[in-house]
Amino acid sequence: MSIILTHTYYLFEDPKEQSIMKPYAPLGLLYISAYLNEKAIENHVYDSTFYSKNDQLNFIEEKQPKVVAIYTNLMTKINVIKLAKVLNNNPKYGFPKIILGGPDITYNLKNYLNIGVDFLIIGEGEQTTLELYNAIANNEDYSQIEGIAYLKNGTLKKTAPRIRLKNLKELPLPNRSAIPVEKYLEIWKTHHGKSSMTISTQRGCPYTCKWCSTAVYGQSYRRRPPNMVAAEMRMLKDTYNPDSVWFVDDVFSVSHKWIKEFHKEVSKQKANIPFECITRAERLNDEILRLLKESGCFRIWIGAESGSQKIIDAMDRRVDVDVVKNAIQKTNALGIETGTFIMVGYPGEDEQDILETINYLKAANPTHFTITIAYPIKGTLLYNEIEEKITVKPNWETSTDRQIDFKRTYSREYYDYAVKWVVNEVNHYKEKSKGNYVEAFKMKIKSILAQTKMKNLK
Repeated sequence: MSIILTHTYYLFEDPKEQSIMKPYAPLGLLYISAYLNEKAIENHVYDSTFYSKNDQLNFIEEKQPKVVAIYTNLMTKINVIKLAKVLNNNPKYGFPKIILGGPDITYNLKNYLNIGVDFLIIGEGEQTTLELYNAIANNEDYSQIEGIAYLKNGTLKKTAPRIRLKNLKELPLPNRSAIPVEKYLEIWKTHHGKSSMTISTQRGCPYTCKWCSTAVYGQSYRRRPPNMVAAEMRMLKDTYNPDSVWFVDDVFSVSHKWIKEFHKEVSKQKANIPFECITRAERLNDEILRLLKESGCFRIWIGAESGSQKIIDAMDRRVDVDVVKNAIQKTNALGIETGTFIMVGYPGEDEQDILETINYLKAANPTHFTITIAYPIKGTLLYNEIEEKITVKPNWETSTDRQIDFKRTYSREYYDYAVKWVVNEVNHYKEKSKGNYVEAFKMKIKSILAQTKMKNLK
C-alpha cells in the first residue's frame, strides 16, 4: 500500500518554460510528503519537472500504488487531465484511486470528477490527504472527511470545509530529499549564473484583489515562526548552499513585527542567504527596507498591476499609485533591485489608462517588470463580474482560464499590441537614459508600430 504524490509540469516539453529556465521545486507536494512521513505513511514523490509523461507512467507502473495524488493548477491542468485518463484506462497501472488538489479544482469540481477522478481535495492538503488515504487503504467510510468532493451515483458530494491549520509551526519542513534538488541548482546555475531555491513562510493573503485566486488558503493570514524560517534558511545553506532564495509568499512584509523578529533570527542563526520576495508598497517603510536589506534581501517585487488609479480602484487593490511609485524609488535608492507586475486589458481600461501605466513605469523605474493581459480565473470576483460578458469560452478539457475572453473596452488583439507598446516604450526610456541610443531607437520604432496597430483596432 502506498501513495504517489506527483504533478504534470514537464520542463523539457514546454518551449516557453525552456526559454525561461527557472524551475522551482513543488513545495506543496513536499509539505504533504513530509506530513505523511511523520505519520508513517509510505509515500513516493514523483517530481516530473525534468522527466516526461512516459517516465512518470513507468514509475507508476513499477510502484503499483493504491493512490495517485496529483497537484493541479492552470498551467498543468491539461496534462493532469491526460494523465488521469491514461491511469483510468490502462490496467497495467493497477487502476489506482486518483486524487487531485490545488487551486484549479475548487471551482471546477464536477468537471474534474467527470473525467474519472475519484476524489478532490479542497483547500490545504496535509490533513485531508492523510485521512483520505487511510480511508481508501483500509476500505473505510470517507463521507465525513472534511474538505473533499466526489461523485456518488453520478451526484456531486461535497463534505464540510476543512478548518485551516492555525499553527503552521506544526508543519514539518518540506521533504526536499524526495526530489533531485541538484538538478534545479544546476539548471539555474547554467542558465542564470546563480542557483535559487524556494521557501514558504505564510499561507493565505488578507487582501482583496479581485483578479487573485484564494482557492487553496483562503483570505487568511497565517505565518510560520521567524526562528523556524531562519532555521530552514540555515539548513538550506548548510545542505545545498544555494546562491539565492525566493520567498513564495504573497505579501512578505505584511507583518512588521514578524520582519523585525526574522531579522534578529537570521543574524542570530547566521542564516543569511541573498533572497527576493513579493510585498505591497504600503507594507514598506524606511525601517522595514533597512531590515530586509540587512537580512539579505537583494530584490523586492512590489505589486502595482496598473499605473492608473482608476484601474487600481476597479481591482480593489486599495493602494495609491503614488505610494507604489515612491516605494519602488525608495527601494532602488537603497540599492535593492525592484520588480513590479503589470496587467493590461482589465475591465474598463482605455488608452489613457495604458498611457498612465507607461508614465508610471518610467517614473518609478523598477529594475524589472512583467506584463500580462488580464484573464478571469473562475471563483474570483473578477470572474463573477465579467461572467455575463464572456465572449470566448473554449472547451474545458482542452483549455484553461487563460483562454477565456470577455467584452473589454477594446478587442483582445488591441491589448496584445498594448503589451508591445508598454514594453517597448518603457525600455526605450530605460535605454535612452543609459545612453544606449541605437537600442533606444529600435525600441521607439517598435513602440510606434504597436501604437499604429492599436489605433487601427479601435
